[in-house]
Amino acid sequence: MKKTITGLMLSLWAGFAPAQDVTVAWLEIARDVPPTLSNLDPIPDDLGHAGVMTALADNQTTGRFLGQAWQVEAHRVALGEDPGPAAEAAFAAADFVIVDAPAEALLSIAALDGAAGKLLYNSGAGEPALRDDLCRANLLHTLPSTAMRTDALAQFLVRKRWDDVVMVAGGHPGDQAYAAAMERSLAKFGLRLSARKEWRFDADMRRNAAQEVPLFTQDFGQYDALIVADELHDFGRYILFNTWEARPVIGSEGLQAEAWGPAVEQWGAAQLQSRFEEAHGRRMQPRDYAAWAALRAIGEAVTRTKAADAATVRSYLLGPDFELAGFKGRPLTFRGWNGQLRQPIPLLHPRALVASAPLEGFLHQRTELDTLGIDAPETRCTAFD
Repeated sequence: MKKTITGLMLSLWAGFAPAQDVTVAWLEIARDVPPTLSNLDPIPDDLGHAGVMTALADNQTTGRFLGQAWQVEAHRVALGEDPGPAAEAAFAAADFVIVDAPAEALLSIAALDGAAGKLLYNSGAGEPALRDDLCRANLLHTLPSTAMRTDALAQFLVRKRWDDVVMVAGGHPGDQAYAAAMERSLAKFGLRLSARKEWRFDADMRRNAAQEVPLFTQDFGQYDALIVADELHDFGRYILFNTWEARPVIGSEGLQAEAWGPAVEQWGAAQLQSRFEEAHGRRMQPRDYAAWAALRAIGEAVTRTKAADAATVRSYLLGPDFELAGFKGRPLTFRGWNGQLRQPIPLLHPRALVASAPLEGFLHQRTELDTLGIDAPETRCTAFD
């Protein structure tokens, strides 16, 4: 009987609610990804877009009771093509544009004339500078920054008292950026990087890892943990269990800090995981989650404000009343000084969740979530003033 009454009330509410048609654009810029040593982890063709479609189904379920009609219009740019025309088409179609693009392309898109008055969501670029000196007022970030991820790992190192660490960094720009972020995090939390080596091998590690890796790591001497900076997931997998000293491996391999992973099952996350896998035939990845969070944040703001324009939604998202239930154990909110979505960072390996940062004992005057990434006193972002 209670369900019948609730359903009747929702139906009456939907009947009196003004109809809202909400269109969100999905803009995907192809990336130049170099070949790696292993083909065990193919990149899905629908990476990111699958997260948007999962969120669209969520918004449509709620929208049926609220007089909302949700749709997503997809725009894709092939490798080497100018993203400008597709971006302008996305701006013409929607006030809200979720963008999965490399940082340089993202900045050029945010600066286009058509972006004025629109609200963009970065679901694919983790560069801290996008949340710092290169921030843009019309650009919010649902993917955690690389600095948030490395801060999460640094907190774990402190808690385990692994305060003497070494690092192996690959030569790809993403590897070098991750290594730089990790060095900043280690300094931030008072940890010591006693040695760093650059990985420049081009041999087939599938055959040579047992011989090459022990020799490569032998002169590290004694240390507590080894950090691998390999954001392409190329050579790092061959470091595990092949080091001269038997030590934990963290970073891009081993224990990782990511926005999302298949081992995240607490706080109702198993329900999201199962819905995603049933709909798309694979597991949800970090860029899927970031795209899902972007569209769900729009849905929450439209529902609460009963408005579907960029200015109203932006004001609400950056204000004190917005919260998103993100299946991470705490409500997710946006930082008012740079547009980054605050969120816990799972620390996991492929088969289990080890911890969720921020870890206990890392305090903050506002929220412990702000111990991860660029905090307000250190930001160089002025676009949100």
